[in-house]
Amino acid sequence: MAGFQDIIGHGQIIEHLQNAIRLDKVSHAYIFNGPDKSGKMMLAEAFAAALQCEKKGTEGCMECHSCRQAASHNQPDIIYVTHEKPNTVSVDDIRRKVNQDIAVKPYSSRYKIYIIDEAEKMNQQAQNALLKTIEEPPAYAVILLLTTNADLFLPTILSRCIQLNLKPAASAVIKEHLMKKYQVPDYQADISAAFAQGNVGRAIQLASSEHFNDLKDSAVQLMKRVKDIDVYEMGEAVRQIGEYKMSINDYFDIMLIWYRDVLMYKATMDVNGLIFKEQAHDIKKQASHSSYHGIQEILEALEKAKIRLNANVNFDVVIELLLLKMKEN
Repeated sequence: MAGFQDIIGHGQIIEHLQNAIRLDKVSHAYIFNGPDKSGKMMLAEAFAAALQCEKKGTEGCMECHSCRQAASHNQPDIIYVTHEKPNTVSVDDIRRKVNQDIAVKPYSSRYKIYIIDEAEKMNQQAQNALLKTIEEPPAYAVILLLTTNADLFLPTILSRCIQLNLKPAASAVIKEHLMKKYQVPDYQADISAAFAQGNVGRAIQLASSEHFNDLKDSAVQLMKRVKDIDVYEMGEAVRQIGEYKMSINDYFDIMLIWYRDVLMYKATMDVNGLIFKEQAHDIKKQASHSSYHGIQEILEALEKAKIRLNANVNFDVVIELLLLKMKEN
């Protein structure tokens, strides 16, 4: 479990939470809104530990009894609200684990904190049940809703919570973190940071993945030969993603970074700004044969391919449309 000082990025959110502790203006309900692996749980746990810390500072000391309990997920007044069904937080989950429990005073701490992960999975009945508690909470209650999409909450819940939107961290900050803390080589850190698009957790996952480099190499080899391959070969290459335990969107994201490098080199003629620096020769070659408009069309086609697959459009049709656009340009 990390304290605030261990969290990369999210400086404004951390400052807001620490000011709330310092000024004794802690709200009864917060929404942490951001993509998967963006740091929502780390922020919520660091906030919870700081609120319960026996030294009463704006940062968990990680030494007192409460902080040690929090680090091992055994702090009795920090409650993780889980759900029985994989895709739904039901009204029963909220009634049993929040509404009925919240009436019991804290066991050993100043606050009783409820962390509800995947809170966007609350159905309307569950949200309405929670709303009653948020409207009239006990003085000691703090409810933390962690979500990838706050737009799915009822307006009445949004209006009664402080919403904290997690912003992407700078690629340079993520790269430095990967190299220092995880001893990731320079080139791999560059790729992982760019690919993660500001998501620190995602960057760590990619940098430590034994499959990511294989996936990247597969996609790069395909793009070098894009003029010569047919729809069947490209379809087979993309289908192999399952072997790397990653998603098809990951494959398309690698392609996006490649073509952004091509566009970057065409515009600047500078290899230093490239993510795929080791492929500079092939990127220069592709830039010389492509127009700005053509590269932009490929980038748009890749984004469309991701949207189409997520909308369950036929896989072969998506691949064929994408490859045709790549060959045209």
